[in-house]
Amino acid sequence: MAAPKLPRLTTPMVRETKDAPLRPATWDEALDRAAAGLGAARAAIAAGSPHAFGMFSCSKATNEVNYLGQKFARMVMESNNIDSCNRT
Repeated sequence: MAAPKLPRLTTPMVRETKDAPLRPATWDEALDRAAAGLGAARAAIAAGSPHAFGMFSCSKATNEVNYLGQKFARMVMESNNIDSCNRT
């Protein structure tokens, strides 16, 4: 028996706090929150917390996508914490 298909999200969902329920948000609000989270991780790395950000890439993605992922982690986030399942 096939698993039932779940509906796709059509609007971003955000939380006010860690334990709060998800609520619909505008794309601008969701992207601003994502940018703020990445900025906070970058600031934590700059303050001496090297494990504030990590990235995992997929071996099924193209080489170009994995290359862009590692460039983002290393150049933008200034983190070497990137891994993939390519080596398994």
